Amino acid sequence: MKKNIAAFFSFLFFALLALPAFAADGDKFNPNGGAIAIAAGLAIGIAAAGCGLGQGRAAAAALEGIARNPGAQNKIFTPMILGLALIESLAIYALIIAFLLQGKV
Repeated sequence: MKKNIAAFFSFLFFALLALPAFAADGDKFNPNGGAIAIAAGLAIGIAAAGCGLGQGRAAAAALEGIARNPGAQNKIFTPMILGLALIESLAIYALIIAFLLQGKV
């Protein structure tokens, strides 16, 4: 297990060390390119995890409400779908930000 972790961090170190080798021109090189790429990946990963948790909790609460009172299904379903769409829009905003950050690399 420790060998795998050490190998992973060694690979990560050398992969980040090699980033300047892929620069096309000296004037176009962005010294913060690696940090921006990592930030873009973290942004979409954290947003997807948060939205997944939020959607799961919203759906669970709505289904519990419907299970307790089946007659309120029509009043619960539409706001639940609207809430899920708004939660998903946050993940789409994070994806757009990640794309914009990738454009700066």
